[in-house]
Amino acid sequence: MMRAMLAIAALAAAVPVQAAPASLKLANSFRIGSGGVLCTAQNRVADAALAGMFDRGYQIVCRDAAAPVGKLFAFRTGGVDQLAKLTGGADGLVCQAPAAGDIAELPTARLSRCQQGGLAISVYTAVLGNTVYAATGLTGYGSALRLGLRSLVADRVVTGDVEVAATEAGDPAAFARVQAGSLDPAQALAEGYVRNNAGSFAESSEFFDLLVERNRLGSPGFNRSAEYLANQALQQSNLAAFAEADALFVRAAAAIDPADIVVVRLYRNFRAMHALNRGQPGAALAELDRVVTADTSGLDLGRVATGFIDVPLAQKLNADDKAMRGLGGVDARLGAAERAAILDGQALYLKGAALRVLGRDAEARTALSTALGQLDSVRQGRVVSIGWLRAGIDTERAAIEERAGQADAARASLQAAAEIFRLGYPDSAAYVVARARLAALLARQGRTDEAAGLYRGVIAASPATAGAGIGVRGFIGPYMQLLIDRGAAADFFDASQILVRPGVAQTQAVLARELSGGSDAAAGLFRQSVTLSRDIVRADAEIGRLTAKARPDDGDAAVLAGLRANRETWGRDQTALLARLSDYPRYRSISNAVVTLADLQGKLRRGEAYYKLVMVGDAAYGLFATATDARIFGVGATTAQIGTMVSALRDTIVTFENGRAATYPFDAMTARKLYRALFGAIDAAQPAAMAAVRHLIFEPDGAMLQLPVNLLIASDAGLAAYEKRADTADGDAFDMTGIDWLGRSRSVSTAVSPRAFLQVRSIAPSTARRSYLGLGANAAPRAARPRERCDWPLAAWQNPVSAAELQIGAALVGKGTSQVLTGADFTDTALKGDADLRDFRVIHFATHGLVTAPRPECPAQPALLTSFGPADSDGLLSFREIFDLSLDADTIILSACDTAGTATLAATRDAGIATGGNFALDGLVRAFVGAGARAIIASHWPVPDNYDATKTLITGLFSDTGRISVGEALRASQVRLMDPAVTSHPYYWSGFAIVGDAAKPLSGTLAAAAE
Repeated sequence: MMRAMLAIAALAAAVPVQAAPASLKLANSFRIGSGGVLCTAQNRVADAALAGMFDRGYQIVCRDAAAPVGKLFAFRTGGVDQLAKLTGGADGLVCQAPAAGDIAELPTARLSRCQQGGLAISVYTAVLGNTVYAATGLTGYGSALRLGLRSLVADRVVTGDVEVAATEAGDPAAFARVQAGSLDPAQALAEGYVRNNAGSFAESSEFFDLLVERNRLGSPGFNRSAEYLANQALQQSNLAAFAEADALFVRAAAAIDPADIVVVRLYRNFRAMHALNRGQPGAALAELDRVVTADTSGLDLGRVATGFIDVPLAQKLNADDKAMRGLGGVDARLGAAERAAILDGQALYLKGAALRVLGRDAEARTALSTALGQLDSVRQGRVVSIGWLRAGIDTERAAIEERAGQADAARASLQAAAEIFRLGYPDSAAYVVARARLAALLARQGRTDEAAGLYRGVIAASPATAGAGIGVRGFIGPYMQLLIDRGAAADFFDASQILVRPGVAQTQAVLARELSGGSDAAAGLFRQSVTLSRDIVRADAEIGRLTAKARPDDGDAAVLAGLRANRETWGRDQTALLARLSDYPRYRSISNAVVTLADLQGKLRRGEAYYKLVMVGDAAYGLFATATDARIFGVGATTAQIGTMVSALRDTIVTFENGRAATYPFDAMTARKLYRALFGAIDAAQPAAMAAVRHLIFEPDGAMLQLPVNLLIASDAGLAAYEKRADTADGDAFDMTGIDWLGRSRSVSTAVSPRAFLQVRSIAPSTARRSYLGLGANAAPRAARPRERCDWPLAAWQNPVSAAELQIGAALVGKGTSQVLTGADFTDTALKGDADLRDFRVIHFATHGLVTAPRPECPAQPALLTSFGPADSDGLLSFREIFDLSLDADTIILSACDTAGTATLAATRDAGIATGGNFALDGLVRAFVGAGARAIIASHWPVPDNYDATKTLITGLFSDTGRISVGEALRASQVRLMDPAVTSHPYYWSGFAIVGDAAKPLSGTLAAAAE
């Protein structure tokens, strides 16, 4: 909560900016259209086509496109001549004679159809009065070109849908980086601050990250490395990436000019905000009490307040004041002393915030009042950024007033803060979060109808507002409880979907989009585009790493030049592929990020139920839906209690001691307690509801992402007998026969979001020609290999998993269309270069999964262990390398250790994925979905190799291939292990989870192959 509030107000004081004016002539950027794929026009003051000071040019950038897709122009000087240059054969452009355009709203518009290097280019023109308007770009982005041209002519954003291709593989931050790259440094600086003020911290981070990179290149006249780095550090802190923020603050401190009266204050304030973000108000006060070496002594702040700027101040003005224009007040520029004064006012505000967190409310009120006085001393407070700080002060006052029982005052303060954001950024995350904060207060005050109405607007706005979901999460708890009290299941379902989900949900959505028409040529183009997008993310990361080096190596300059050249080429190629994809209507529509409860229920079949677990703060909620009914309820345990129970259960299933896996008597009482917490409300209201469920689709949250739900105990049947056995001297505490496991009579799917589940359910099956590929039983290395400290020791390769289960799979599946690769044939290098992997519908890995780090100080790099190949082989198929595979698989079986686990953020970014990475299932499961797998059968712990447990599971899984669902096949084989005493412990039967749709067969086409 503190992070969402403080960060929004912080940077506004550093550079005064405001929302785009109504006239596009004054805007740095504007949205094109009002719906469909998000595209914006970014002002280009340095475009070579612009001849005079009144000419305007913009680049068009669109979501998921890695390079600009077109340009917009308004020529006032030599317009006809400039227009001729656009179609005159430059850069190999060959154009037909202009004909009537296809813009009904602009009947005088003309269209020239052109070709450039094999790409279809469209040039739209319109002449009105003494201005020539033009839109030129990729034909596949024609709707964006037409809407952009109409907006320029109308001098306002024209409504309409942008119908162009999109992969949904990108994210707002990646889009922001493309936008930033199209602007000059001054504009990019201003836009970075705008996005911070709007609460879109991830987007703002991309702008400052790119500015840091450009600064290393020596952008002439615009060297602000300390300011950029400090802002970049704060954005990482706002995003809770505290280690990254610490490193950036160190770099910023080294770059500060002690004589810069602005940046030394900015740095001080940002360090204080970083401490507040970390929940350290005492440290924030210490930062604010530091002596600032540069000061404003000798400057007449009284004269500054009236707008006077003397010669010394003029010498301190920013290098390019274009980025500072657009604020109201006495002058269109702020001097350094004015900015310093505002930052000192901000410091007082931050001091008030820290004191409030410490419960020192009287001191906090004084600091906040003093802050307002300081801010009003600058141009009588008529500076836009002061308004943002007022919103922060109002928010702090509201917290103090609520604590003092001043309900009306607290409400008025939050209403005032929300109004500031409404006027400045009506479509921003800042405004959405401000309304959510007010709604939470109204709910606490018992004004439930007002709260519900405000919350509904917040929920409706959040999916399309970058950064809103993270900020809103801290304030949505009262709404969830309110909806439960009212039994409003549909509204609860809508609200739950704005919360952040595992990254694998996005990856499943991308795969579903790719395969929406089957595995045709268009799907191949789609996949090429996604692959290039990942190459670009990796290139950006490596460029950032190299430019951040304090002491570049001799060869870094050449490497950077190559990376930048590749990045530019990949960006053009990826965007050209998207333009070609616009020929396929299925890729021109954007599916909603959320689905309705009615959508979900319409896809549920008889005997199916969807359970969605939602954790907000320390409260947990549940939704249980069938095709005909839906119920919402509070879970009978807190988030922390659920985490404790999950840890206790996992510790009795398997724990590692001295590097070896150990199993203990299962904690049956905790498994029963956890079932009651999650499902007790259902059983109490509808005793027969769970008994009727044959397929449970379970969407976990929090700690439940780490535990298969099938091992919960659904009734007391058998518990007393088990307890008696466990407590007697000659009893067997591992004998759990007779227990009523939740998974005994139900198959279970693990879903990561309702949308992802419905998309997986709708995907057409694989058309691969072969049925089964088994991979495993690695060969031990024959000779010593060089090892680095963070490499896995060669001992990890000395205990290969038996190939027995692979031979079972090959024998039972496909009759002649199977293949097994083991020993020396099973290498990482062979798999990475194997295009034939797309030929298999089921791929089964029986090998070790390395999902932790070899040493505590080393980063974890999720991987599957393989045999060693040639000299450059590391004997591992890494997260990144799996993502790079090209598969057309119905099912991937990962019979390895904890393959349902997470990936590190570093591993995720290394794979070219800019989102997720910190959730369970975001590791190897996500990598295989990204490679092209419709469903994954993953393990939550090492698969057992005694009592033929794994053999029994695998035999049962494959025996009825194509005739029954994969979920039913797995459940039946698990029951075979539940019944004998020696394998009744969940360690032997419960570990596998189906991430996907367990109601589908192992492969959709295997039934025919088995005939």
